[in-house]
Amino acid sequence: MTDIVDEETSATTGGRTGRIYNGWTQNDTLEDYSLRYAPKSFRRWTPYVVATTALGGIAYLADFAIGGSIAISNGFSSAMVAILAAAVVIFLTGIPISYYSAKYSIDMDLLTRGAGFGYLGSTLTSVIYASFTFIFFALEGSIMAQALELGLHIPIAVGYLLCSLIILPLVIYGMTALSKMQVWTQPVWLVLMVAPFVSIAIQEPGKFSEFTHFAGDSPTGSSISVLGVGAGAGVALSLIAQIGEQVDYLRFMPDKTPENARRWWGAVLSAGPGWVVLGAAKQIGGAFLAFYIAGTVGLGKANEPIQQYVHGFRTFAAPVALGLATFFVILSQVKINSTNAYSGSLSWSNFFSRLTHRHPGRVVYIFLNVGIALALMEGGVFGFLNTVLGFYSNVAIAWIGAVVADLVVNKPLKLSPSYIEFKRAHLYHFNPVGFGSMLIASAVSIAAYFEAFGDYGKAYSPFIALFLAMVLSPLFAVLTKGRYYIARADDLAEPLLGADGLPSAATLTCSVCATGFERPDMAGCPFHQGAVCSLCCSLEKDCHDSCKSGGGRGPVDLALPAVRAAD
Repeated sequence: MTDIVDEETSATTGGRTGRIYNGWTQNDTLEDYSLRYAPKSFRRWTPYVVATTALGGIAYLADFAIGGSIAISNGFSSAMVAILAAAVVIFLTGIPISYYSAKYSIDMDLLTRGAGFGYLGSTLTSVIYASFTFIFFALEGSIMAQALELGLHIPIAVGYLLCSLIILPLVIYGMTALSKMQVWTQPVWLVLMVAPFVSIAIQEPGKFSEFTHFAGDSPTGSSISVLGVGAGAGVALSLIAQIGEQVDYLRFMPDKTPENARRWWGAVLSAGPGWVVLGAAKQIGGAFLAFYIAGTVGLGKANEPIQQYVHGFRTFAAPVALGLATFFVILSQVKINSTNAYSGSLSWSNFFSRLTHRHPGRVVYIFLNVGIALALMEGGVFGFLNTVLGFYSNVAIAWIGAVVADLVVNKPLKLSPSYIEFKRAHLYHFNPVGFGSMLIASAVSIAAYFEAFGDYGKAYSPFIALFLAMVLSPLFAVLTKGRYYIARADDLAEPLLGADGLPSAATLTCSVCATGFERPDMAGCPFHQGAVCSLCCSLEKDCHDSCKSGGGRGPVDLALPAVRAAD
């Protein structure tokens, strides 16, 4: 048997060499099952706590900046239609992703693998998702640094560094620390967020009707413009990848049972696609506050959340408005950037483990993600807000569209398996259904964004990406007859489901690392002549996928008996 040497060390037991992970990787509190199925034994939280933790991550103030920017660029009517249209798309696409992630206790990367992309095909989406986390970390950090500069007179470059370093201690301890922080800070954040709007409604109610005539810099004024709607929606749709951060928490939902079904669904829908309800409200709020302060600070600064809230708090707490606004911005940005850094560490872990066959632990990639974000902040990414987000949305929506098409079209039509398979041992490297759909859709939409199809093509390029991905995925599934979803059947004797019809909590011992893992995380391995966990399987360099030799095996087995019983 070939020796297996991990990034830390190896040990010989009974004449064979096994993998021993370093301390960070072995510590479940730090590692948070970054590359694995989240087992029942770790999912100790109630649906309420999971949902609150997930929703705590949407405390970000970039929504206010985005809403303000859209309104300034396109005027009131176009901005409102754009924000609401994007919200509808994001909500509808988020429902199936949230459901499948919560049901199978897997993150966005593992879900993507089994939803038409293949084991290596989803590495590209890991980078797309990681890009989302560090782009928004940079935007949120910039907003926090603006608050530190205005409220505490800290130079902006130093503020960028402080905004990055303050996040690290929280993120290192993963869900265990984040759940406590988000639950305790959420009520305070909500009160502070709505307070300026309540105060303005009481003292200056006429401002809301005046807002409907806000023209900003729009050449068409406050009236609706087809181009303005498309351009604004494109910026707002860059947030579609936020669903990945939501399901990074929803994977810790307890199993759905008859007793908790209503609470389970309530948590999944509110903390999954439901994030965009509050998100759209914040964008509209940001548009209003930009209008409210534009005459005082000018359009150039009207989309800065710190400026919006300083002037908002002055309507009822003028003596402490600056301090209160600074505190609110810092609280908001700590809540969201802890989520950005956490989700980024998961995504980078998945990416590098497949390319390098090494896994030093999720904690290492926190520093990588935060480092990239810090570089973007120092480079002035906030000044290019609309351009950065408008371009990114084309790629992000092509990815999400391909995943959603598999979940809501291919699976009901039995063009793909009814379950989600995420283990390397059972997947082809590339599945043209999702991977090919995403590449084509993103390429065409990016060409449209760079005006290959005129002004309207540029404005509606994200919608082109969504349409193409949703159409191409089932088309490719039909053409390939689903043969590239499952490379080989699950051949372990232990059933996937327990007697209750839920994923089995039976523990099997990995023949490589000699650690026990629950049945859904295990696969049979002829190379090691026993069961292996999904992480050891991912990191194996010497097997050369011998368990899947032989190429295509004809039409896919659409549903394993044990899995069909649970659907």
